[in-house]
Amino acid sequence: MPHIQANGVNLYFEESGSGTETVVFSHGLLWSHKMFRAQVQHLRKRYRIIAYDHRGQGQSEVKGPFDMDTLYEDAAALISVLCEDPVHFVGLSMGGFVGMRLAARRPDLIKSLVLLETSANAEPVENLPKYKMLNGLVKWAGVIGPIASQVMPIMFAESWLENRNNAKEIEFWKNELKANKRSITGPVEGVIFRKGIEQELHKITCATMVVVGDEDVATKPEKAKFIQMSIPNAVLHLIPGAGHSSCIEKPAEVNRLLEQWIEGKD
Repeated sequence: MPHIQANGVNLYFEESGSGTETVVFSHGLLWSHKMFRAQVQHLRKRYRIIAYDHRGQGQSEVKGPFDMDTLYEDAAALISVLCEDPVHFVGLSMGGFVGMRLAARRPDLIKSLVLLETSANAEPVENLPKYKMLNGLVKWAGVIGPIASQVMPIMFAESWLENRNNAKEIEFWKNELKANKRSITGPVEGVIFRKGIEQELHKITCATMVVVGDEDVATKPEKAKFIQMSIPNAVLHLIPGAGHSSCIEKPAEVNRLLEQWIEGKD
């Protein structure tokens, strides 16, 4: 599958579907383009879809730095090369950090913005000890089973993890976590030591939809509310029973929201 040289790094991406509108998916930390597979499968019937891996993650090149400004520059370069017209940008968590910077700084590239389970703030101080401890263990041992078991409740709603009907999905995504190489510690540091973008939100003028799971413990619903209140005319949707990965936990609901959103922007 294709790679593209963007901002001095080799980024992996997958392209599918066709149409006059392009939707770009930008994933969260520790995952890859795969986290949007349900949305890609649904939307590619009507739209051109691009889903890419951030530097240092998935199948993209491991090359620092991994700060959010660099990742924003990566995304801007990728869109500039692959897309002639502004795109609908869908970013989850880390992908949302990128999306907000894109919309604020490169409005020429973004037609509309969808932010899933993300925050405009720096990482809360109370989270840093645990995250730094886990990252230190990964540097030493990789994302072994016990570490993945501690990360899963950060990524998914408690109710979703406790539902036996989700056993196969849970096993799949836990294995995806364990597939991360030790080099994932670079991107992790880029996230946990990121700068906030609160002061730039007023610059975002494109149509913006903010979505958050009501059980998200990583970027809590009040973070989504802050974004929605800070971006002119932004709308907010709360998804019951979802945590920090609503596109995986509640794919039908996210698909519906995205389809209605993009239809309204055609």
